[in-house]
Amino acid sequence: MMFFGSLLFTSFVLGASAVTISSLRSRGITYSTTPTPPSQDPWYTVPANFENTAPGTILRVRVAPGNIPSIIGNCSQAYHLLYRTTDARYRPSWAVTTLYVPLSPTNATSSGSTGDALLSYQFPYNSADVDSSPSYTWAAGVQSPDLPNALGLGWYVNFPDFEGPLAAFPAGIQEGHAVLDSIRAVLSSGFGLSPSTRYAMWGYSGGSVSSTWAAELQAAYAPELNFSGMAIGGIVPNVTNTFNLISGNFYAGLLPAGLLGITAQYPEAREYLVSRLKINGTYNATTFLKSLDIDFETGNILYQYQDIFNYFIGGKADLEVPLIQDIFNANGYQGYHGIPQMPTFVYKAIHDELSPVEDSDALVDRYCSVRANILYQRNTVGSHLDEDSNGDARAFEWLKTVLNGSYGSQYSTEGCTIQNVTVGVWNATLLV
Repeated sequence: MMFFGSLLFTSFVLGASAVTISSLRSRGITYSTTPTPPSQDPWYTVPANFENTAPGTILRVRVAPGNIPSIIGNCSQAYHLLYRTTDARYRPSWAVTTLYVPLSPTNATSSGSTGDALLSYQFPYNSADVDSSPSYTWAAGVQSPDLPNALGLGWYVNFPDFEGPLAAFPAGIQEGHAVLDSIRAVLSSGFGLSPSTRYAMWGYSGGSVSSTWAAELQAAYAPELNFSGMAIGGIVPNVTNTFNLISGNFYAGLLPAGLLGITAQYPEAREYLVSRLKINGTYNATTFLKSLDIDFETGNILYQYQDIFNYFIGGKADLEVPLIQDIFNANGYQGYHGIPQMPTFVYKAIHDELSPVEDSDALVDRYCSVRANILYQRNTVGSHLDEDSNGDARAFEWLKTVLNGSYGSQYSTEGCTIQNVTVGVWNATLLV
């Protein structure tokens, strides 16, 4: 395997076209045909002394396995970049991102836009299992229309494994750092992106968590980055309120994954958490710890409608000790680490059953009080899952404006606009 520092790698100036496997191999870029789970793939490791490199430095690169262009529409090639980042405890760490290259980048079309467009798409994989990382699952055939649609617009797409090598879901500091460093990595990669590239973030639900944390941390952690915008839907600003709400409901499976994921980088807290699990009975440690080895969909079925606090000897009180609460305080509450410096579109179902709309209202109010530029649409119809579909077209249209440079002519560039809207997939008309 070959290792690359950022200066060495950026000398590989590769266009979006005429890139062949032989030309990649001549530059030391590896190629594999078969997707392998990260826990079993030696490529998902770092070189010695990687911690001495700067955050965002590319450490390894390969063509994404699985012949991505054959399964993802409008894609000319996809690359895996393993890069240096910083974990939730501000220690050197690493993560992987997938860069999807469009067949026809925006600067090669007659769209009138100048420079390239890059969308950083944070997919909500919501799992404490590293083998649920998008760099593997999407190469293995998971699909969503958002990706080929974005590529069809000529956008490059950055697709980070923002939970990192320990699947630290939903540790906000870890996730935010990993998103920011993935953008640093792809911008320096040389895979056809121009110096005038516009870039924006998009994430729904768990993907909104990592996006929002990236936006809050950006000014202090990555001040050189200049985002054109961010679209976030189904936002989850308060992890405690969400955990309390979902225990016993449809989304209960997120709670075991969330507790195990958020403690993944804190060994003492993880040890304590496991020590408080019941050994016998229906709600036992064996069942709870299965969450470490399953994806979100499987966990959703396994734990659906269970009162997850029943797994603990002392019930919910076992999670209210300082050892656990300190981690929640550091990683679970948005609005305290910075203010988005870019135009932001927020969309949320008023009847969201995963995260109370009042938490979203409070976060937007907090941002707006310090002059953030936000369009916030509160949908009067639908649930959390519904708004993922109901808000998709609106998010796409908004992202187009920030990535083609027309945002200022269509939206207010100062202050906040808050709207109650009524829009469903059955209704093509937006009622404000």
